[in-house]
Amino acid sequence: MPESSPFPKSEILIVGAGVLGLCTAVELTRRGHRVTVLDPGGANASSVAAGMIAPALEAAIDDATPERAALLRAARALWTGFARASGVSLKSGPAVWRGEGGEEIAARLSALGFAVERQGEDVLTTDDVQVEPEAAMARLIAALRTPPVVETALSVAREGERWRVVTDKGVMEAGGIVLATGAAKALPGLPEAVARLMGVITPIRGQIGRTDVTLADGVVRGQGAYVAPAGSGGLIGATMEPGRTDLAPDLAVGRTLLEAASRVMGRDLTEIDVDWRVGVRGATPDGLPMAGATGEAGLFLALAPRRNGWLLGPLVGQAVADGIEDRAMADIAAALDPRRFVA
Repeated sequence: MPESSPFPKSEILIVGAGVLGLCTAVELTRRGHRVTVLDPGGANASSVAAGMIAPALEAAIDDATPERAALLRAARALWTGFARASGVSLKSGPAVWRGEGGEEIAARLSALGFAVERQGEDVLTTDDVQVEPEAAMARLIAALRTPPVVETALSVAREGERWRVVTDKGVMEAGGIVLATGAAKALPGLPEAVARLMGVITPIRGQIGRTDVTLADGVVRGQGAYVAPAGSGGLIGATMEPGRTDLAPDLAVGRTLLEAASRVMGRDLTEIDVDWRVGVRGATPDGLPMAGATGEAGLFLALAPRRNGWLLGPLVGQAVADGIEDRAMADIAAALDPRRFVA
């Protein structure tokens, strides 16, 4: 992340304070831009998540191509400097795959060039790390010059050389705007072409459970569930339910997760007390976020990371900041260009 750049500085309004919006805000602030973050407040998909920065197991689980694995690896590499600059703490691995499918996971990790070792039936990798989402988001906010403005964006319009956002409490204006609104529908007033871009995003509901019981020292994944540390307790997750946007915890889904987690851990977890939480994230048809210029002057996107918001946050922030400064997009970030869906 450059401390400064030769590009003219802009005033940027970022709509959305999830991990993509905050990482973009931090990157732009580091480059000297004046940034305001607008968000309705409360929990979001980023704060509900497990905070995994997991290029290795994500690539293995999805049977990623070498090109996709290289992108995830590059995104992970950015976190070293980004965490140092923003004060975010990274919890090192190893991360573990346990149980059925281990041989295949190990083979994929090896083929894609990730670190892999075996301990009995477990498959381990040291390439994956984790953050505490709520603490990490607090650190990202602290790295900004001003905290987010707690208001809800209702509509947006281009007026001359500026963008105007109507909120539930007033009006905000800026020279440029970044939409980091997760899986939300396009705001009224957006150019039709940008609304169409956002229309390709599929909402994905994710349910995850938090418990005061310590379940594992590190992330342990397996068929149908994972467990992970969280403060003095643990997490059990998580579902991927395309098309669902309801936020009420589903106890039947929770029971299924607990049963799967019990199989992964080799002990009964079905009777522990769990606080179930739900977040809705967005996904594009190719599973990568939209990050960068839209083709409309002063309008940029930081949207739809599927389940890899924490992993891809700094890369998305870099791609959006490069777009705002009219820099050539880094080769590894070209796959995130929102305009790939224009056709």
